[in-house]
Amino acid sequence: MRPPMKKVDYKEGDKVEVCSKEEGFIGSYYEGTIVSCLENGKYVVCYKNLIEDDNSGRYLKETLYPKELRPLPPRVRNPTNFKRNQKVDAFDNDGWWLGVIASEKMVQQKIDYYKVYFPNCNESIYYPSHRIRLHHQWFAGHWIKEH
Repeated sequence: MRPPMKKVDYKEGDKVEVCSKEEGFIGSYYEGTIVSCLENGKYVVCYKNLIEDDNSGRYLKETLYPKELRPLPPRVRNPTNFKRNQKVDAFDNDGWWLGVIASEKMVQQKIDYYKVYFPNCNESIYYPSHRIRLHHQWFAGHWIKEH
């Protein structure tokens, strides 16, 4: 039996994340802002980092159902000591991608780097710690920190 979903009523100006449905990007999350709440229950979101394909330079806007949105995950101040096998999100290609810490910290020019393994594509990439955040799962209307 699943716990009841907590309904989130977003309002204009709320920061949210949107899960991509595009092939090759499934499971990645992109930050945006609610720009309007429509009468049909949908929301118009303006993305923070995604640009329209028409070379206009405008930020991409999309109309979405509430189930396609989640609030921004809680921020953890300066998490620089990640542990091996810890679930994290790495910022790449303008979005956050779920991965797992695959190595101990490597310091290069006073910057901490970690190798992050991405099980969806079986690939590992080094990221500076400022592009990694602790992974939280949005479940039944609440954030759950995963270890």
